[in-house]
Amino acid sequence: MLLDLEAVWCHWCHVMDATTYQDPAAVALLKSKYIVVKVDQDSRPDLASRYEDYGWPATIVFDRDGREIVKRQGYIAPREMVSMLRAIVADPAPGPSVVAEQPIEFAASPVLPAEMREQLAANYRLRYDSKNGSWGFQQKFLDWDGVEYAMLLAHQGDAAAEKMALQTLTAQLNLIDPVWGGVYQYSTDGDWKHPHFEKIMQFQAENLRIYAMAWQQWRKPEYLQAALAIRSFLRTFLTSPDGAFYTSQNADLIDGQHSAAYFKLNDTARRRLGVPRVDRHVYARENGWAITALAVLSQATADATCMADAERAARWAIEHRSLDGGGFRHDERDSAGPYLGDTLAMTRAFLSLYAATQDRAGSIARGTASNSSRRISETPPAPDMSLRAPPPMPPIGRIRSGMKTSRWPAPQTPPGAPAAIRNSAR
Repeated sequence: MLLDLEAVWCHWCHVMDATTYQDPAAVALLKSKYIVVKVDQDSRPDLASRYEDYGWPATIVFDRDGREIVKRQGYIAPREMVSMLRAIVADPAPGPSVVAEQPIEFAASPVLPAEMREQLAANYRLRYDSKNGSWGFQQKFLDWDGVEYAMLLAHQGDAAAEKMALQTLTAQLNLIDPVWGGVYQYSTDGDWKHPHFEKIMQFQAENLRIYAMAWQQWRKPEYLQAALAIRSFLRTFLTSPDGAFYTSQNADLIDGQHSAAYFKLNDTARRRLGVPRVDRHVYARENGWAITALAVLSQATADATCMADAERAARWAIEHRSLDGGGFRHDERDSAGPYLGDTLAMTRAFLSLYAATQDRAGSIARGTASNSSRRISETPPAPDMSLRAPPPMPPIGRIRSGMKTSRWPAPQTPPGAPAAIRNSAR
C-alpha cells in the first residue's frame, strides 16, 4: 500500500500530482501492484504528526501486514518513482529509510537536570542565525516559540535575546503579503526573499499572536501593522459566514504552477485572474489557534471587534465541534480521533478569552467547563513541577487614533544574505 500524504495548499504536492501521478509507467505499476491511498494531512492530525518529518508530500509504502517499507520526503520525479516502485515489488523488505523505533524511556524526574538545561540554552543560541535572523539557516520563518522565549528573556533584561527577537520580527515582515495581508509560510535559500506562498492557519494565528505581543512589549508601529494585516486577511479570506475559521489558502492560483508573478500584482490584477483556492474545512484545532490570537490582539489593543470575532468563533465551536463526553472533535465527521490537539487548542483559546475578559460566568466559560476540561481531567494529574508564572508584561495600550492600516510597507531585507541550496522538499 502506498500512502500519499499531502497538503491541499502545497505547491510541490500539486506538482507531483500533475507529473508523477500522471506518468503512464508509474500509473501502470500503481494500478497493478499497489493499493494507493491519498490523504490530506490537515484532516488527519495523527498521520500528520507521525510523518511530519517526511512532508509535504510524504510518500510511505507499507507491506500487506502494515509494516513500513519506504518513507520518502518531498517531491519524487516520475522516473525515480517508477524505479522505486519496481524495486519494492522485487524486494519488499524495509529499506534504509525505515529505522526501528526506539522504546520510550521516561525520566525518573520531571525536572530538567542543570547540565541538560545549560545544553538546551546553549543550543538555543547556537542555532540562531545572527546574520539573517531566526533559528535555522535554510528555511526562514518566524519560529514563534523561539521568539516568544526571546521576548520573555528580553523582558527580564537579556539584551542579546532582545536583539534576536527584534531582528527576527523585523525580518519576518518580508513574508507579509503587502496586498491582502496574511503571512506566507516560509522562505527558502537561507534568506527572506524566496517565499512559498501558502497561507496556513497556524502560521497566521501564531504570527498574529506574536506580533500583538511584540507591539505590547516594544510599541513599534510596524509590529502592530503586521498584526492588523494578518487579521485583515483572516476576516477577508478565512472567515466563514457563521464566523468560524477556514483552514488555509493555496500556494498556487493554478495547481502546480508557481505563483511568484501573481503575488507581485495588486488587488485588482489578482482578482482579475482569480483567487487561490481556500480550504473550507472548519477544524476545531485551527479555530482554537485563531481564537487565541484574536484574544491576545484584543487584549493588546483594546479592540472590541477582535474579541467579538473570537467569541463568535468560540461559540460556533462549542455548538458544532464539542463532544458529548467532553473535548472537541476535529471536523464535522472524523474517520479517526478524537485528537488531543483539538481539545488542547480550544482549551488554550478559552483560557485566552478569560485572560482578556475576566468573564468567569459567561456562556463561553461554561462551555469550557463542560467540554475541554472534562476530557483533559480524565488523564492522571502530572507531577508538581513547581512552575512559576513569568513576570508581568508591560501595560496594555490602545491603538493610536489615525494610524493607517490599509497598506503594508515592504521592509528592507538585511543585505548580503547568502543563497543556500534550495530545499524543495515541501
